[in-house]
Amino acid sequence: MADRAKVAVFISGSGTNMAALLYAARAADCPYEIVLVASNNPQAGGLVFAAAEGLATFAMPHKGMARADHDAAMEAEVLKAGAQFIALAGYMRILSPEFVARWEGRMVNIHPSLLPKYTGLHTHDRAIAAGDSHGGCSVHLVTADLDEGPLLGQTPVAILPGDTADTLAARVLIAEHQLYSRCLAALVARETSPDFLIAQVRQNALALPEVDETTSHGMPCFGIVKGKKFAYVSVDHHGDGKVALLVKISGLDEQEQLIEGDPERFYRAAYFGDAWIAIRLDLGGVDWNDIGEWLRRSWQAVAPRRLAAIMEF
Repeated sequence: MADRAKVAVFISGSGTNMAALLYAARAADCPYEIVLVASNNPQAGGLVFAAAEGLATFAMPHKGMARADHDAAMEAEVLKAGAQFIALAGYMRILSPEFVARWEGRMVNIHPSLLPKYTGLHTHDRAIAAGDSHGGCSVHLVTADLDEGPLLGQTPVAILPGDTADTLAARVLIAEHQLYSRCLAALVARETSPDFLIAQVRQNALALPEVDETTSHGMPCFGIVKGKKFAYVSVDHHGDGKVALLVKISGLDEQEQLIEGDPERFYRAAYFGDAWIAIRLDLGGVDWNDIGEWLRRSWQAVAPRRLAAIMEF
Protein backbone atom coordinates (compact mmCIF):
# COMPACT_ATOMS: atom_id res chain seq x y z
CA MET A 1 0.00 0.00 0.00
CA ALA A 2 1.01 3.65 -0.29
CA ASP A 3 2.99 5.29 2.46
CA ARG A 4 0.88 5.73 5.56
CA ALA A 5 0.02 9.19 6.81
CA LYS A 6 1.94 10.07 9.96
CA VAL A 7 -0.14 11.12 12.98
CA ALA A 8 0.82 12.70 16.31
CA VAL A 9 -1.59 12.14 19.22
CA PHE A 10 -1.97 14.67 22.07
CA ILE A 11 -3.14 13.32 25.43
CA SER A 12 -3.45 14.52 29.02
CA GLY A 13 -4.53 11.36 30.83
CA SER A 14 -4.86 7.61 30.42
CA GLY A 15 -4.87 7.70 26.63
CA THR A 16 -7.55 5.09 25.95
CA ASN A 17 -8.55 6.72 22.65
CA MET A 18 -4.88 6.95 21.73
CA ALA A 19 -4.60 3.21 22.37
CA ALA A 20 -7.63 2.56 20.15
CA LEU A 21 -6.04 4.61 17.36
CA LEU A 22 -2.76 2.71 17.75
CA TYR A 23 -4.31 -0.75 17.62
CA ALA A 24 -6.43 0.21 14.60
CA ALA A 25 -3.23 1.41 12.91
CA ARG A 26 -1.79 -2.10 13.15
CA ALA A 27 -4.31 -3.40 10.62
CA ALA A 28 -2.59 -4.03 7.29
CA ASP A 29 -4.98 -1.76 5.39
CA CYS A 30 -4.96 1.20 7.83
CA PRO A 31 -3.85 4.39 6.00
CA TYR A 32 -2.21 6.04 9.02
CA GLU A 33 0.46 5.30 11.64
CA ILE A 34 1.10 6.88 15.03
CA VAL A 35 4.57 8.45 15.15
CA LEU A 36 4.36 10.48 18.37
CA VAL A 37 2.36 10.69 21.59
CA ALA A 38 2.76 14.09 23.26
CA SER A 39 1.31 15.46 26.50
CA ASN A 40 1.09 18.56 28.65
CA ASN A 41 1.12 16.21 31.67
CA PRO A 42 4.35 14.29 32.32
CA GLN A 43 2.41 12.00 34.70
CA ALA A 44 -0.15 10.98 32.07
CA GLY A 45 -0.66 7.24 32.18
CA GLY A 46 -0.95 7.13 28.42
CA LEU A 47 2.72 8.06 28.07
CA VAL A 48 3.79 4.91 29.92
CA PHE A 49 1.55 2.80 27.72
CA ALA A 50 2.79 4.50 24.52
CA ALA A 51 6.43 3.96 25.47
CA ALA A 52 5.76 0.30 26.22
CA GLU A 53 4.26 -0.05 22.74
CA GLY A 54 7.41 1.41 21.20
CA LEU A 55 6.05 4.86 20.34
CA ALA A 56 8.04 8.07 20.60
CA THR A 57 6.77 10.25 23.47
CA PHE A 58 7.17 13.84 24.57
CA ALA A 59 5.89 15.65 27.67
CA MET A 60 6.10 19.26 28.77
CA PRO A 61 3.99 20.74 31.58
CA HIS A 62 2.21 23.91 30.56
CA LYS A 63 2.15 25.58 33.98
CA GLY A 64 4.15 28.77 34.01
CA MET A 65 4.44 28.86 30.22
CA ALA A 66 2.71 31.24 27.83
CA ARG A 67 0.18 29.34 25.71
CA ALA A 68 1.98 30.19 22.48
CA ASP A 69 5.32 29.00 23.88
CA HIS A 70 3.89 25.68 25.02
CA ASP A 71 2.15 25.20 21.69
CA ALA A 72 5.43 25.93 19.91
CA ALA A 73 7.27 23.30 21.96
CA MET A 74 4.60 20.69 21.20
CA GLU A 75 4.55 21.62 17.53
CA ALA A 76 8.33 21.38 17.24
CA GLU A 77 8.13 17.74 18.36
CA VAL A 78 5.27 17.05 15.95
CA LEU A 79 7.30 18.41 13.04
CA LYS A 80 10.44 16.56 14.15
CA ALA A 81 8.43 13.32 14.09
CA GLY A 82 7.28 14.10 10.55
CA ALA A 83 3.60 14.07 11.49
CA GLN A 84 1.13 15.34 8.91
CA PHE A 85 -1.93 15.17 11.19
CA ILE A 86 -2.67 15.72 14.89
CA ALA A 87 -5.31 13.76 16.78
CA LEU A 88 -6.45 15.18 20.12
CA ALA A 89 -7.37 12.31 22.44
CA GLY A 90 -8.33 13.66 25.83
CA TYR A 91 -6.00 16.63 25.51
CA MET A 92 -7.26 18.98 28.22
CA ARG A 93 -5.61 22.12 26.96
CA ILE A 94 -7.04 24.82 24.68
CA LEU A 95 -4.71 25.48 21.77
CA SER A 96 -3.94 28.98 20.53
CA PRO A 97 -5.80 30.24 17.44
CA GLU A 98 -2.47 30.56 15.62
CA PHE A 99 -1.61 26.90 16.25
CA VAL A 100 -5.09 25.80 15.17
CA ALA A 101 -4.86 27.87 11.97
CA ARG A 102 -1.54 26.27 11.02
CA TRP A 103 -3.11 22.80 11.30
CA GLU A 104 -6.44 23.67 9.70
CA GLY A 105 -7.99 20.59 8.14
CA ARG A 106 -5.29 18.33 9.63
CA MET A 107 -6.18 18.30 13.33
CA VAL A 108 -9.07 16.28 14.74
CA ASN A 109 -10.74 15.84 18.09
CA ILE A 110 -13.27 13.46 19.62
CA HIS A 111 -15.99 14.85 21.87
CA PRO A 112 -18.41 12.88 24.12
CA SER A 113 -21.71 14.26 22.83
CA LEU A 114 -23.74 14.45 19.65
CA LEU A 115 -22.54 17.86 18.54
CA PRO A 116 -23.74 20.55 18.21
CA LYS A 117 -25.35 19.52 21.51
CA TYR A 118 -23.32 19.96 24.68
CA THR A 119 -20.02 21.49 23.75
CA GLY A 120 -17.52 21.76 26.60
CA LEU A 121 -17.62 19.69 29.79
CA HIS A 122 -20.14 17.52 31.72
CA THR A 123 -21.76 16.33 28.51
CA HIS A 124 -23.29 13.14 29.92
CA ASP A 125 -24.86 14.91 32.92
CA ARG A 126 -26.38 17.46 30.55
CA ALA A 127 -27.76 14.85 28.15
CA ILE A 128 -29.38 12.91 31.03
CA ALA A 129 -30.77 16.08 32.63
CA ALA A 130 -32.30 17.14 29.30
CA GLY A 131 -34.14 13.84 29.02
CA ASP A 132 -32.41 12.91 25.77
CA SER A 133 -32.97 9.41 24.42
CA HIS A 134 -29.34 9.18 23.31
CA GLY A 135 -25.94 10.51 24.18
CA GLY A 136 -22.99 9.70 21.99
CA CYS A 137 -19.76 10.94 20.52
CA SER A 138 -18.57 13.07 17.61
CA VAL A 139 -15.31 13.38 15.70
CA HIS A 140 -14.67 16.80 14.21
CA LEU A 141 -11.98 18.95 12.68
CA VAL A 142 -10.51 21.40 15.15
CA THR A 143 -11.20 25.09 14.65
CA ALA A 144 -10.66 28.14 16.84
CA ASP A 145 -14.25 27.78 18.12
CA LEU A 146 -14.33 25.08 20.80
CA ASP A 147 -16.04 21.86 19.65
CA GLU A 148 -17.57 23.57 16.62
CA GLY A 149 -15.40 22.36 13.72
CA PRO A 150 -16.85 20.40 10.76
CA LEU A 151 -18.14 16.98 11.75
CA LEU A 152 -16.44 13.88 10.39
CA GLY A 153 -18.67 11.30 12.09
CA GLN A 154 -20.98 10.53 15.04
CA THR A 155 -22.22 7.50 16.97
CA PRO A 156 -25.41 7.69 19.09
CA VAL A 157 -25.50 5.72 22.36
CA ALA A 158 -28.84 4.98 24.04
CA ILE A 159 -29.45 6.44 27.49
CA LEU A 160 -30.91 3.74 29.75
CA PRO A 161 -33.30 4.20 32.68
CA GLY A 162 -31.27 4.90 35.79
CA ASP A 163 -28.14 5.88 33.86
CA THR A 164 -25.65 8.11 35.61
CA ALA A 165 -22.98 10.18 33.92
CA ASP A 166 -20.47 7.44 34.75
CA THR A 167 -22.50 4.52 33.38
CA LEU A 168 -23.33 6.42 30.20
CA ALA A 169 -19.72 7.54 29.81
CA ALA A 170 -18.52 3.92 29.95
CA ARG A 171 -20.70 2.94 26.98
CA VAL A 172 -19.90 6.11 25.05
CA LEU A 173 -16.20 5.33 25.47
CA ILE A 174 -16.70 2.03 23.63
CA ALA A 175 -18.29 3.95 20.77
CA GLU A 176 -15.45 6.50 20.82
CA HIS A 177 -12.82 3.80 20.43
CA GLN A 178 -14.49 2.53 17.27
CA LEU A 179 -15.54 5.83 15.73
CA TYR A 180 -12.26 7.73 16.10
CA SER A 181 -10.08 5.35 14.11
CA ARG A 182 -12.65 5.12 11.29
CA CYS A 183 -12.93 8.89 10.99
CA LEU A 184 -9.18 9.45 11.16
CA ALA A 185 -8.58 6.80 8.50
CA ALA A 186 -11.17 8.42 6.21
CA LEU A 187 -9.65 11.87 6.74
CA VAL A 188 -6.09 10.88 5.89
CA ALA A 189 -7.22 8.77 2.93
CA ARG A 190 -9.13 11.64 1.35
CA GLU A 191 -5.93 13.69 1.22
CA THR A 192 -4.83 11.52 -1.71
CA SER A 193 -8.29 10.72 -3.10
CA PRO A 194 -8.69 12.01 -6.69
CA ASP A 195 -12.35 12.87 -6.07
CA PHE A 196 -11.49 14.99 -3.04
CA LEU A 197 -8.53 16.68 -4.75
CA ILE A 198 -10.56 17.48 -7.86
CA ALA A 199 -13.34 18.92 -5.69
CA GLN A 200 -10.87 21.21 -3.90
CA VAL A 201 -9.43 22.46 -7.19
CA ARG A 202 -12.94 22.94 -8.56
CA GLN A 203 -13.94 25.06 -5.56
CA ASN A 204 -10.91 27.32 -6.00
CA ALA A 205 -11.11 27.54 -9.78
CA LEU A 206 -14.83 28.30 -10.01
CA ALA A 207 -14.42 31.10 -7.45
CA LEU A 208 -12.54 33.06 -10.12
CA PRO A 209 -14.50 35.37 -12.47
CA GLU A 210 -16.29 33.91 -15.50
CA VAL A 211 -14.87 30.39 -15.21
CA ASP A 212 -16.48 27.21 -16.43
CA GLU A 213 -15.53 23.54 -16.20
CA THR A 214 -15.38 21.12 -19.10
CA THR A 215 -13.71 17.78 -19.76
CA SER A 216 -10.71 17.66 -22.07
CA HIS A 217 -8.80 14.47 -22.90
CA GLY A 218 -10.62 12.87 -19.96
CA MET A 219 -9.42 15.51 -17.50
CA PRO A 220 -11.40 18.15 -15.58
CA CYS A 221 -10.51 21.38 -17.34
CA PHE A 222 -11.13 24.99 -16.27
CA GLY A 223 -11.20 28.00 -18.53
CA ILE A 224 -12.65 31.43 -19.16
CA VAL A 225 -16.21 31.08 -20.44
CA LYS A 226 -15.91 30.91 -24.27
CA GLY A 227 -12.18 31.55 -23.83
CA LYS A 228 -8.83 29.91 -23.13
CA LYS A 229 -8.12 27.12 -20.66
CA PHE A 230 -5.96 27.83 -17.62
CA ALA A 231 -6.02 24.64 -15.50
CA TYR A 232 -6.38 20.88 -15.77
CA VAL A 233 -6.45 18.13 -13.14
CA SER A 234 -4.62 15.04 -14.34
CA VAL A 235 -5.28 11.65 -12.79
CA ASP A 236 -2.84 8.96 -13.89
CA HIS A 237 -2.12 11.01 -17.02
CA HIS A 238 -0.70 8.58 -19.60
CA GLY A 239 -0.09 6.10 -16.79
CA ASP A 240 2.13 8.34 -14.66
CA GLY A 241 0.32 7.29 -11.45
CA LYS A 242 -0.01 10.88 -10.21
CA VAL A 243 -2.78 13.33 -9.36
CA ALA A 244 -1.66 16.82 -10.32
CA LEU A 245 -2.82 20.33 -11.12
CA LEU A 246 -1.57 21.70 -14.44
CA VAL A 247 -1.38 25.48 -14.64
CA LYS A 248 0.14 28.13 -16.92
CA ILE A 249 3.58 29.58 -16.21
CA SER A 250 5.89 32.06 -17.94
CA GLY A 251 7.92 29.51 -19.89
CA LEU A 252 10.80 27.06 -19.92
CA ASP A 253 13.05 28.97 -17.51
CA GLU A 254 10.41 29.03 -14.79
CA GLN A 255 9.49 25.42 -15.47
CA GLU A 256 13.08 24.25 -15.07
CA GLN A 257 13.56 26.37 -11.95
CA LEU A 258 10.47 24.93 -10.27
CA ILE A 259 11.38 21.33 -11.08
CA GLU A 260 14.97 21.78 -9.94
CA GLY A 261 13.84 23.39 -6.67
CA ASP A 262 11.30 20.68 -5.76
CA PRO A 263 11.36 17.70 -8.14
CA GLU A 264 8.97 15.68 -5.98
CA ARG A 265 6.23 18.29 -6.25
CA PHE A 266 6.76 19.84 -9.70
CA TYR A 267 7.20 18.08 -13.04
CA ARG A 268 6.67 18.52 -16.77
CA ALA A 269 3.54 16.65 -17.83
CA ALA A 270 3.59 14.58 -21.01
CA TYR A 271 2.17 16.41 -24.04
CA PHE A 272 2.11 19.77 -22.24
CA GLY A 273 4.70 22.31 -23.32
CA ASP A 274 7.03 24.81 -21.72
CA ALA A 275 4.18 27.11 -20.70
CA TRP A 276 2.70 24.61 -18.22
CA ILE A 277 3.80 23.11 -14.91
CA ALA A 278 2.33 20.07 -13.14
CA ILE A 279 1.94 20.34 -9.35
CA ARG A 280 1.48 17.08 -7.41
CA LEU A 281 -1.68 17.06 -5.27
CA ASP A 282 -1.44 13.47 -4.05
CA LEU A 283 1.52 13.84 -1.72
CA GLY A 284 -0.66 14.93 1.22
CA GLY A 285 -0.66 18.16 3.19
CA VAL A 286 -1.64 20.35 0.24
CA ASP A 287 -1.56 24.08 0.97
CA TRP A 288 -4.84 25.03 -0.68
CA ASN A 289 -4.17 28.74 -0.29
CA ASP A 290 -1.03 28.21 -2.36
CA ILE A 291 -2.98 26.22 -4.95
CA GLY A 292 -5.54 29.01 -5.07
CA GLU A 293 -2.73 31.46 -5.85
CA TRP A 294 -1.41 29.23 -8.65
CA LEU A 295 -4.91 29.10 -10.14
CA ARG A 296 -5.35 32.86 -9.87
CA ARG A 297 -2.03 33.50 -11.58
CA SER A 298 -2.83 31.00 -14.35
CA TRP A 299 -6.27 32.55 -14.83
CA GLN A 300 -4.68 35.99 -15.20
CA ALA A 301 -2.33 34.62 -17.88
CA VAL A 302 -5.25 33.83 -20.20
CA ALA A 303 -7.95 36.28 -19.09
CA PRO A 304 -8.89 39.11 -21.45
CA ARG A 305 -7.85 42.56 -20.27
CA ARG A 306 -11.35 43.52 -19.09
CA LEU A 307 -11.34 40.55 -16.71
CA ALA A 308 -7.69 40.66 -15.68
CA ALA A 309 -8.22 44.18 -14.37
CA ILE A 310 -10.66 42.78 -11.81
CA MET A 311 -7.90 40.75 -10.17
CA GLU A 312 -5.16 43.38 -10.16
CA PHE A 313 -4.06 44.60 -6.75
